Amino acid sequence: MDDKVNAPPLRAPLANSSSPRDKEPKEVDKLLKWQEERMARKLRGEYESAILHLSDVINGNLDTPVNISAVRVEGATHTRKSFLASIINPALPPPPSPTFASASPSAHPNTLKDVLHTTRRISHALKKTDIFTSVDVQLERARDPLAGAGDVDLVFRTRERGRLYASSATELGNNEGSASASARIRNLFGGAETFEANLSLGTKTRRAFRAALSSPLTPSLATFGEISAYGMEKDLSTYASCFEGLRGVKALVRNGTLETGAHEVAYEAVVRHISGLTPTASISMREQAGPSLKSSLTHSYTYDTRDDRIAATRGVYAKLVHELAGASLGLGGLGMGGLGMGGLGMGGDASFYRVEGEGQVSRRLGGTGSISLAARSGILYPLGGKKTLFSDRFQLGGPTSVRSFRANSMGPRDGSDSVGGELYYSAGASVISNIPSKAHWPVKTHVWVNAGRLDSINKEIPLSHTILATLSRPSLSAGIGLIYRFDPVRVEVNFGVPLVAAGGRGEKGEGRRGVQVGMGLEFM
Repeated sequence: MDDKVNAPPLRAPLANSSSPRDKEPKEVDKLLKWQEERMARKLRGEYESAILHLSDVINGNLDTPVNISAVRVEGATHTRKSFLASIINPALPPPPSPTFASASPSAHPNTLKDVLHTTRRISHALKKTDIFTSVDVQLERARDPLAGAGDVDLVFRTRERGRLYASSATELGNNEGSASASARIRNLFGGAETFEANLSLGTKTRRAFRAALSSPLTPSLATFGEISAYGMEKDLSTYASCFEGLRGVKALVRNGTLETGAHEVAYEAVVRHISGLTPTASISMREQAGPSLKSSLTHSYTYDTRDDRIAATRGVYAKLVHELAGASLGLGGLGMGGLGMGGLGMGGDASFYRVEGEGQVSRRLGGTGSISLAARSGILYPLGGKKTLFSDRFQLGGPTSVRSFRANSMGPRDGSDSVGGELYYSAGASVISNIPSKAHWPVKTHVWVNAGRLDSINKEIPLSHTILATLSRPSLSAGIGLIYRFDPVRVEVNFGVPLVAAGGRGEKGEGRRGVQVGMGLEFM
């Protein structure tokens, strides 16, 4: 009888004899990836369990009496202790009453809930200073030997931002190109102060410099103060046959945010110098040549809820600016003489009251488009029997104000020079949409209509008549174009047609039919 015995298959030494489990792959690469994912799931599960447990512990002890013994900020090596105390102390809860048992029903001891709210307020205040890159908080047992059993220390571990910063850049905006260099020192004196200086060279603004020091003025960090010195030299030969140099100082106080409304009050003293007249300069520009001093007080209010400040699809923007300048401002000229108010002397050659306002409303149209309505207007009224100066007057026209007109070409003129005006308005409507099947592109199409006018004020004519005449005779233009988002500016390439070029005595609006390119921050 032949019995055949089958021998078991041979296996290599130390061969893997395990069977797959939990969808375990056999390939080495897939096995490593599977083990990493499995460990990540485990750690994530443990982390979530710990968070839930911690949340249960905190929620179950919110009413536990806990007092803050001390607040420590670690890592703030360049920040003054007095400054930290000024923003931390207002956030601390009041100490518990020593006679709590006999206190009024509204009195209560500090609890864990109060401590957590205080921690959040202090953390928010430290981040708001903008001098820390990270702020981490930890509750530790109080170090003070006299502290109670339930007292804690709040420990904020911070990391300060770099104090020194320097950069160079090329910039495009408001139909001008420039190259600039900037330097900034953060937290200069240990109280969230910032010193910034920049120098630029450009096509229209030939040279410019500015140095500014800003600092918070209140513990809430809602109010800031700033002092600055600046200078620039602008080439105005394309429309006024001259150069203008400015050297000035400015001090301001700013309060609020754009979303809720920001106020700014400023004093400015600036010396302007009209020079470099071309051989073809008009008599009006030659009369304006030389230095002049402006000393003025300004108040501005800005409100902005737009979703995008370059190409908004929803939101509202509004800004109102008042400026009062004068050597001896006789308020009787404003109809206040009967109030017994004499004059306010601020010095300077310029004497005027100026108010300027602008606004924009944006709304979506369907799912791919939006409509934007914008308007801007201003009036410059001379005071004290003086005439307005060229440096203070308004200019109008160009791709950022009234499209299809040459830049600064509208309003009163003397020969080839635009001498500026004291009363103006401009308005525009633009329908913006995506390029078909290219919604993700930064290029958009738009159809627009613009209107505007710039006039001078004749005191021999009632101001109301001048305003009505200006409103009733606008210059109009319309066209189509492309919008390109080139952060932080907006670039437009438009084809437009001037429909009406209104003009009167000594006035002219140079319309341009065809393609016009504009670069800037704000467009009509």
